[in-house]
Formats: sequence, C-alpha cells, structure tokens
Amino acid sequence: MDVRGTVERAIAQRSPWRDVVGLVSDRHVHAASTVDRAVFDAAVAKAATTLTSAAGDGAVVYRDGRPVVVEPKVGDRIDPAKAAAAVAEAWPDSTDITVPTEHVTPTVSVDTARAVAAGAAAQAVASDVVLRGEGAGVPAGTVARVTAGDIGKFLSFRPDGAGGLAPQVDRAAARKVLDVRLDSAVSEPEDASFSLSGGTPSVTESVPGREVVWDPTLDALAKAVVEGPGRGRTATAQFKAVEPKLTTARAKELGVREVVSEFSTGGFSDASGVNIRRVAQEVNGAVVLPGETFSLNGFTGPRGTAQGYVESGIINNGRPDKAVGGGISQFATTLYNAAYFAGLEDAGHTEHSYYISRYPEAREATVFEGAIDLRFTNNTPHGIVIESSAGASSVTVRMWSTKTREVQSSTGSRSLPTQPSTIRLPKGPHCVASTGQPGFTTSNTRTITDAKTGGVISRHTRTVKYDPVPTVICE
Repeated sequence: MDVRGTVERAIAQRSPWRDVVGLVSDRHVHAASTVDRAVFDAAVAKAATTLTSAAGDGAVVYRDGRPVVVEPKVGDRIDPAKAAAAVAEAWPDSTDITVPTEHVTPTVSVDTARAVAAGAAAQAVASDVVLRGEGAGVPAGTVARVTAGDIGKFLSFRPDGAGGLAPQVDRAAARKVLDVRLDSAVSEPEDASFSLSGGTPSVTESVPGREVVWDPTLDALAKAVVEGPGRGRTATAQFKAVEPKLTTARAKELGVREVVSEFSTGGFSDASGVNIRRVAQEVNGAVVLPGETFSLNGFTGPRGTAQGYVESGIINNGRPDKAVGGGISQFATTLYNAAYFAGLEDAGHTEHSYYISRYPEAREATVFEGAIDLRFTNNTPHGIVIESSAGASSVTVRMWSTKTREVQSSTGSRSLPTQPSTIRLPKGPHCVASTGQPGFTTSNTRTITDAKTGGVISRHTRTVKYDPVPTVICE
C-alpha cells in the first residue's frame, strides 16, 4: 500500500460537488500501491505453469530406431509488466484479477519436421556406424558397431533458431551406449604381484590396462552419424593405455626379500575355520607400499554369504552370539601381531570386549564389518607383502620386506579384577551358553629398535581393560 500516493490521489479527485456529497456520505478512493517486481515476477513465473500453456516447436526424435515427428503446438505466455499493471489496477478492490496473455507461435512448422523425418533423420539411421580402434595396442579392425537402435538413443533434431531443425547428439547418452559396445575392447590394469613360493620372492609382471579417450571418440561418432553417407560409415574409437598402480619396475624396487615377521594362532571351530580360510585367501598377496595404510575392512569389502562366508561365533553387546562372518577376529589378531612384530605403525585397532585365552593379552584385535576395523601403516622405506594361509585349525600371517627393525614385546600383570554377571535368555540361535570368567586390566609394551645399530626407535605401552565374560543361561 502506498499511503502517501493514496492521500494525494484522494486530494486530486476533489471537486465542489464531491465535497458537498462528502458531508453526508463516504467517498471511495482506489488505493495507490507499489509492486516489488522482483518478488512479483518470481511469483508469476511460478504460477505460469497453471495459468498458461507452453508452446512446443516441431522436432524429430527416435523410437526403436525410427524417426518420429513431434508436432508443434501454439502456446501462450504472460507478460510480467502487463500482469503487474493489471494487479496494481485491481488491488485491493478485487482479488479476482484477469492477467493478460499473448500467443506464442512455434518457430518450426509441422511440414518442416516431417521433411526432416523423411530425409536427414531417416538417413542417420539407415546403416550401422562401424567403430575402428586406435591406440594402446587395440587389435586392428572393427571393435564395435553402433546400430540404428543405438543411434536413436542419443540423436534428435531440434530447432535451430531459424525455423529449421538441426541434429543434436546427447553426449552423455552416446557415452552410455559406447560403454556397452566398447566393453570388450577395454581392460583394467593388473598390478605387479609377488610369488612367494620356494622361499624367494619373485615379481609377476604388471599388465597395462586400456580405456576409451571419450572426447575424440564421441566427436568421431557424432560426425559419422550426422555427416556421413547412408552406408559404409566408420568412426575411430580412441584408446589410451592405463598404467597399473604397481608397475613391474616399481615392484622390483620395493625391497621385498625376506620374512620380517610371522605370527600364528589356532584352536578355532569348523564354522570359524571356513571364514578364516576365506579371509586369509582374500588378503594373501596384498601389497602395502611405503607410506600406505592397510585397512582390513577396506581391502576385503563385504564379508557376507555372497562372498563365501558363513555364520559363526561373535561377541555382541558383551556376550557370545552368532553372525555371518564370525571368527574373522582370529585372522585380525594374527594379522595385527604380524604387523606388530614387523614394527609397522598402528593406525587403529580395537581389542575384544573380553579376553579370549588363545590370544595374547593386550595384543589382539577384533573387527566388525562397517564398524570396527584393523588398520596399520607401512612406515618403512620398503614395500610390505602379506602372506596369509589357514589350515584346519591354525592360521599364519607373514610379512615380507627388508628387515630394518627388531621388536620386543612385554606384557604387564593383571589387575583390577571384575566378576561376571548372569544373563538368562530364551533358547534359540542367538543364545550361546557360557560359564563366564572374570574381567581384568593389563598392558602391553612394544619396543622397536634399529636392526643395525640397536638404537631405540620407539617404545609404547597400551593398557587394556577386559570386561568379565557373563554367565549365559539359555532357558
């Protein structure tokens, strides 16, 4: 509301007759107002979809590889300036306001669209486009064919702004097509690996990969589709080599010569054994470059039934339970100790909530997919290769590298004992009976020295509090 403007309008509309009438009755004056055009135009634009109908230009698209005409249609639109004037004129006396619209005529006629559909659009899908490979050692000859159905997924004819239709290639859609068509011509690089049989490590050579160079390949395909003759069309798919993360030359420089640490544990059950053998198989041969951090969860990924794991024992909420992948913590403990005695940096591990007698006190680790991980960093100048194997009742992990460190381990005495509680649960698959055992606190000290000089590199003490194992009664 424009108050001053409204008062001035009332004064401007005075006359002797109106003044006389005004002595006995009210005189209506239409309120003056101002319109915030930024806010108003945004509101009109938001409402335009329900107040108007959009015009549609003629076009040609494809269905099942055949050109189809999109017929033009007349629309209407709102002129924001005229709409603002109409609202200012009517408000606030009326809230039912007619906003003027104007017709919008399509720029492309139906005749033009039909002519393009029968001509250029039909020719564009008259024959396949043959893709020939180039670069990165791709085999000579045809590497793929782009069919009429493929072309229709990324080609259309749209208004060119001058009353005609021009071909348009949707590059994202074209790439999606070629991802499938060129799949057999691409390959992932293969890292160099280490063969540890016979006691002497040997390097298995790396293999470069091959990937598509997308911009020139898409350019060539678009040109062949749009400009090429109806038959015998060809385009060049460009490829480039992809070097592996670990090349043969780099692997030979890593100094993987000898076993620098080894640790074994045993005494697991049949179901746990299945899982331990599976994870040992996955981790065997893993290479940890200098400065890299190894993550057990990150390396293996999911450990479910699809990956060959079965249900076995775990610790859940402080008591025994079962879950797919149970028993992996035994491998984690074995791997942790191998890294421990190799002198590698602890990048994060978690002990079991209560002590398990087959593991060293305060020198063990548990894992749980997505929640608890085992991580260590190779803080040496040489590469680390993990060798892991498991049999019927034991698992062994060796670290191969160049020995530069000696490690001494010292376990403290137990203190602060705590007594177990009793838990009663209904019988079922998730009730695992237990006789219970006391909890306690202890510590472990690792001293790392230089293998040549004997000088102390580091000394670290870790204190661990183990909860008591509850007595679980299934009833």
